[in-house]
Amino acid sequence: MDTVASSNDSARVFPHTRWSVVLAATQPGSPESARALEALCHAYWHPLYAYARRCGQSPHDAQDLTQSFFQRLLEKQWLADADREKGRLRTFLVLALKHFMANEWRRTSAQKRGGHHFLVPLDTELAEKQCATDSQLSPDEVFDRQWSLVLLDLTLNKLQSEFAATGRSSDYAKLKNCLMAEHGAIDYAAIAQDLGLNAGAARVAVHRLRKRFRQLFREEISRTLADRSDLEGELRHLAAALACEGK
Repeated sequence: MDTVASSNDSARVFPHTRWSVVLAATQPGSPESARALEALCHAYWHPLYAYARRCGQSPHDAQDLTQSFFQRLLEKQWLADADREKGRLRTFLVLALKHFMANEWRRTSAQKRGGHHFLVPLDTELAEKQCATDSQLSPDEVFDRQWSLVLLDLTLNKLQSEFAATGRSSDYAKLKNCLMAEHGAIDYAAIAQDLGLNAGAARVAVHRLRKRFRQLFREEISRTLADRSDLEGELRHLAAALACEGK
């Protein structure tokens, strides 16, 4: 895959599932707060679940812990401390989880085991398959790797939605494998045949797809940062986290 390049299209705002959601969730009792918390849980539960599993929690306990953690974020108004000026949403969430596990999890789980409302259904079957590939990593490495995979997944979903919105879902299905391929491994002749294009047009289609992917991935990362000047460092960190699979 191409190295993620600079873009002038980086996000100027922090839409839902990012810092604006954290800020919205600091208003207990409001409809916006409930929706914000659900959005955070839906988007980012997987890295937190993976962290808990790597720390030795069973699948059931890790699921219960993750759901309880997001509820406590709101109940205890920890989100009020999530100052965008202090850095990364990734760092805030994992540090808050560590605090919760060290200070409140045993007491909370003893009091509420099986009794609280789950915010969103968790696909633990998929999570368990991915956790199995990270068995040699530390809890922090697992969290960062799964965080990176979440951002990649959000990016791919956005890219697919853009193609669908213009009636080109079939083109995306035929082109998507090019995103992770090295340039020398892309069969442009086969792509041209699949898309009904000449070879030159096929190359242009692949180039545009990869360029748009890089733009969207940068935007997805920038929306988890308080300071966009941290983007290049965060890109390097997440690239390293993805590369550490299996050590």
